[in-house]
Amino acid sequence: MDKKSYRSETCVQRSRRHFLSHLGGLAALSTPFTSFTNSLLANAEELKKQHKSAILLWMGGGPSTMDIWDLKPGQATGGPFQQISTSVDGIAISEHMPMTAKQMHHLAIVRSMSTREADHQRGRYYMHTGFVPNPNVEHPGYGSLIAHELATAVPSLEIPPFVSVGGGSVGPGFLGTTWAPFVVSSQGDVKNLESSVSQERLVSRLQMLAAIENRFIQERRGQLPEDHREVVGKSVQLMSSSQLAAFQVSEEPASVQERYGETDFGRGCLMARRLVEVGVPFVEVNLGGWDNHSNIFGTLADQRLPNLDRAMSALIADLADRGILDTTAVIWMGEFGRTPTINGNGGRDHWARSWSAVVGGAGFNRGVVVGETSADGREVASEPYSSQDLMTSVLKALDISLETTFRAKNGRPMKIANGGQVIPGLFS
Repeated sequence: MDKKSYRSETCVQRSRRHFLSHLGGLAALSTPFTSFTNSLLANAEELKKQHKSAILLWMGGGPSTMDIWDLKPGQATGGPFQQISTSVDGIAISEHMPMTAKQMHHLAIVRSMSTREADHQRGRYYMHTGFVPNPNVEHPGYGSLIAHELATAVPSLEIPPFVSVGGGSVGPGFLGTTWAPFVVSSQGDVKNLESSVSQERLVSRLQMLAAIENRFIQERRGQLPEDHREVVGKSVQLMSSSQLAAFQVSEEPASVQERYGETDFGRGCLMARRLVEVGVPFVEVNLGGWDNHSNIFGTLADQRLPNLDRAMSALIADLADRGILDTTAVIWMGEFGRTPTINGNGGRDHWARSWSAVVGGAGFNRGVVVGETSADGREVASEPYSSQDLMTSVLKALDISLETTFRAKNGRPMKIANGGQVIPGLFS
């Protein structure tokens, strides 16, 4: 990603935090967390009927998918890991993913991803947006795009429609700040919403802010961003919302927390489940640490894969048990894969030519493998699929119109997901 685009999306995320930091000192509003559970139960059935959501499990750094989803036993490129059977006959995955193996009947592996960006920042942008970085246009990422298209189905939602847990995400681009990611830690510590003055004082200060802004415009000193006041209003609403309790994973029974794993990623996945239950259209959960240029097999076996396996399997099983996997698309991916060749440091380097992504839930076929790579993993041996193809398929699974076209700020028309093609094997 070029520096201009990276700075811009960082500023979008910071702007919301900056605004909340100022607004948080304005009010003393009690947050009725105790009403959250009752409210959730009362609305659960209606929410299941009227909205869809997506959860992106983002593997920052570029995971070695041929050591996870597409092993090559007996090949010099294969590495030391063994395959194990799964809940679907004929599908095998890494021995270090035993719990997820039991959930494969809910998932689909796309083994023929072939993308062109093997740089971290450019690959991150491309896999989030379906577009390569362009200094003249900032494209919206998955979260902003899906939130924009699905949020109107949940008019009762008071918390942001796009939440990123454990790290930032690609921003809203030309869709505007309203659709920026709301970034929280896996601890659910939504900062800057505590307050020290009365509600009456808050109202007075907000009225003063409105008067200042109006005068600023009337004196022709400039224009406020179009979505500025909408962000202000939603932020004030957020401060007193009982839905904030969805961030508090510590309220879950100890057995549930243990099942997801008491790690940042485990708590993030549990938070994602709680957020989609209350109606949030898009949640991204970040798990970094995949840039394994050295000691890859020890790192995967001892750290990354046990962490991933526990949390991902718990999330899929929980969504299915609660009856919301049918309306929730789950996407697992990083910015690219890693080289079939094992380097001199016992690691794998960046590789975008042939790798895997995983999807499940919503309208996807389940318990299937789409595409294949060559025996040594160096090439895609079937129809290759791009970032825009994967994004288009996710949108289809969520019943978002693929004919949607936006207009960027420079006036250029932009077809949703860069006009990608639906991946046929993911749908009946």
